[in-house]
Amino acid sequence: MAFTEKLLTVRPPIEVAGRHIKRYHVTADPAGIAPDVEKAAYEILPELLPEPDGTPPAAFAVLHRGADTGAYLNVYSWVWDNVLHFRGAAAGQPALRCPDVDPTHFVTPDLPWIGCVFELPPILHERDAWVRHLLAPEVPDLAAYLADSLPEGTTGDRA
Repeated sequence: MAFTEKLLTVRPPIEVAGRHIKRYHVTADPAGIAPDVEKAAYEILPELLPEPDGTPPAAFAVLHRGADTGAYLNVYSWVWDNVLHFRGAAAGQPALRCPDVDPTHFVTPDLPWIGCVFELPPILHERDAWVRHLLAPEVPDLAAYLADSLPEGTTGDRA
């Protein structure tokens, strides 16, 4: 089977439990992620967030709909000033200890994985945006960070 990049789209940030969350969607389907899968993923989102620690309350999430029955939500939250906290959820993927193949039935498997090749591209951009808008300036600018997202396109090399 030949490797093919997937589509990456950017959704508007949302606020959950006082934390601002930038959102990326990954799928091979040009129609995007089905609304019921998106709704189910964002319903479990509060369970994936860390307690506030004084770091500006920001995170980014990658919702990935697999070509099979799986759906995956990776949430990366900024903590301890410059560290990424990770929690993930999966649905419809028995290999990840999901109880069924329903892509709206999210569970939180306790695995030390942070994302597959399709889910990782936002991490570098978000690292640079965090430095650019919160660590480097004399006055941190959370709004500028939230407005600075990886451009839509594919999950592949953008050079």
